[in-house]
Amino acid sequence: MKYEKTNQVLNQLVADLSQLAMIVHQTHWYMRGTNFLKLHPLMDEWMDDLNDQLDEISERLITLDGAPYSTLGEMAEHTGISDQEGSFDLSTPERLTILAKDYRYLADVYQHGIEVSDEEKDFSTQDIFIGFKTATEKRLWMIQAELGQAPEINK
Repeated sequence: MKYEKTNQVLNQLVADLSQLAMIVHQTHWYMRGTNFLKLHPLMDEWMDDLNDQLDEISERLITLDGAPYSTLGEMAEHTGISDQEGSFDLSTPERLTILAKDYRYLADVYQHGIEVSDEEKDFSTQDIFIGFKTATEKRLWMIQAELGQAPEINK
């Protein structure tokens, strides 16, 4: 396979984007308190964004003769993003801190994809990775700003 490493990163992203969309959904369901009216509908937008990324990543993987994970079991087995049962015990800032950690992880996976696709000279996929990494870093900045913190992209 010409783009074997790139395909591996693409499939990793299939699992990770699916998992992160579920965590955002959980945040949406279990959110209470300050800024609820602003943040609750925002989570719908974030889920839509993650699902759009997932679709583009999966379609690129298929284009490169790959086979995206397509079951919950595969997603759970391969994701690098941990989860926990839903609970109303976490505050909104605690939930956003979890999301910041997970978005930071996602940006790192995109960075790995940028490097691998460069190595394999798959510049079309690299362009996708660059665009989604940029968007992910912006999302991370916004989460951190809501928490009253710096983006910490360079850490």
